[in-house]
Amino acid sequence: MSRKLTLDLTPPDWTDVPTITVFDRKAFTKSFDILAVRAPVSKISTILRAPEMKGSLLDIPKVHSVDVDPQNPQSHRLVLLKAATKTEVPEKVVNFLETQTGSNELVPYTMTLDYDHWTAEEIIRAVMPRHLKNGAPSGFAITGHIAHVNLTDDYLSYRKLIGQIILDKNKAIRTVVNKLDSIHSVFRFFEMDLIAGEPDFVVEHSESDCTFTFDFREVYWNSRLHTEHARLVQLFNPDDVVADVFAGVGPFAVPSAKRGCAVFANDLNPNSTKYLKINVEKNGVDPFVRVSCEDGRDFIRSVFRRSFEDPFPALRGPRLSKTQERRIKKAGLYEPPTVTDAPPRRRISHVVMNLPDIAITFLDAFRGILVSDEVPGLREIYDVMPMIHCHCFTRELDPKKAEVDIRKRVERRLGASLTADFYLHWVRSVAPHKEMYCISFRLPSKVALASV
Repeated sequence: MSRKLTLDLTPPDWTDVPTITVFDRKAFTKSFDILAVRAPVSKISTILRAPEMKGSLLDIPKVHSVDVDPQNPQSHRLVLLKAATKTEVPEKVVNFLETQTGSNELVPYTMTLDYDHWTAEEIIRAVMPRHLKNGAPSGFAITGHIAHVNLTDDYLSYRKLIGQIILDKNKAIRTVVNKLDSIHSVFRFFEMDLIAGEPDFVVEHSESDCTFTFDFREVYWNSRLHTEHARLVQLFNPDDVVADVFAGVGPFAVPSAKRGCAVFANDLNPNSTKYLKINVEKNGVDPFVRVSCEDGRDFIRSVFRRSFEDPFPALRGPRLSKTQERRIKKAGLYEPPTVTDAPPRRRISHVVMNLPDIAITFLDAFRGILVSDEVPGLREIYDVMPMIHCHCFTRELDPKKAEVDIRKRVERRLGASLTADFYLHWVRSVAPHKEMYCISFRLPSKVALASV
């Protein structure tokens, strides 16, 4: 009865190579003596597909099971077997190979794995001291050409090494940074440390068929929120007016405008609004986005009046995709979107508040937003109150307890109870005992019409 070959395919441990004083990629090499069968080129396909060979061919990821025969490079190939000795090759396999090659000879073959074979996660774990191998960094986020990691204190002394390995293993990455715990107290972006590659922090990032340009050091961007960006944008109708209180560089505003929405996009960070304007222009949605740079509370208190007094025009038909626009232009039929005789869009349908750490604290700014003797008719157009989409954090891991916690905080800030028209959407786990949610609710008319 044949035995099964067992190979240790993990990379050599750094701790097993005590002579290493600098990072030497050549130290990550492993060789294995196995067997191969020499076969004519014309027989290779038959051998690889034969049911008799099932389970006996070498099947290691990123290792070809066929190699050139150094003795007969023009006419023969070596088919690598999952065996180191002849006793590990089943008799039926030996008999089948003899019918195909005219010989039952098995030849020795040395398979070598090097640094390029293993993943960044495998190499990083191998270079860590034994007490840090479990829990070694295993993932990173990518924004444009930048990879960013969040290293705990235990791994900070190895940050340059970790960064270099990530750089080696990802050809599209040119810069690796470690996000630090400190957050800019006003503009809420993370401080970061360059740990490998070029000091180039201005990225071009694609998401939701849009292109975003920004300086990663100066603004807030989280690539892990791309699903949430898309989810919320899909809730908007093309003729809606959207107010984005904490717009950043436009992950909600720009794709919403591409749907045809009219968007008031605001951010307190002047660097965010600088790149937001660039992204609005680059994505061809200038007529549908108005950018402002002010405190979120001031923005909430003024945007309803702005939308009423200086409304966006109505849109003729749905927005076209880039592909549709190119096809129509090529046919000589393209006309830019124009307005119809329909009334302008005065009523705000949705308000986005994506600043989860403190967004709930801004909800009291909605009190009395529709009360104004100077703007007659403002209240009358809001037969339906806008939906508020407020992102937030909670320490409650149980969804029912999370709902109770978030709803309680929201109602306390609003000064009113929520109606039945609200729902809670789980976004992601941010850290142990820290969950991110988005609560969407119809603004109570009692709040919008409150005396201030």
